[in-house]
Amino acid sequence: MPDRIDPADFIVKSKIRTLYQEADMRVSEEVWNELGHRVTRAVKESIRRAQANGRKTVKGCDF
Repeated sequence: MPDRIDPADFIVKSKIRTLYQEADMRVSEEVWNELGHRVTRAVKESIRRAQANGRKTVKGCDF
């Protein structure tokens, strides 16, 4: 198991790219890294909220 996960690995680029294409938009390469970082921050925050509520299960409300 790697020590560090590349945040962009959380993103299924083909699925996200389809959303942009449907809006007739293009995507720069920097989007994937930023999107990955945002997902990482959201997941970490959901973990903190679940722990603060005494749970070991993350729920939708933790986001």
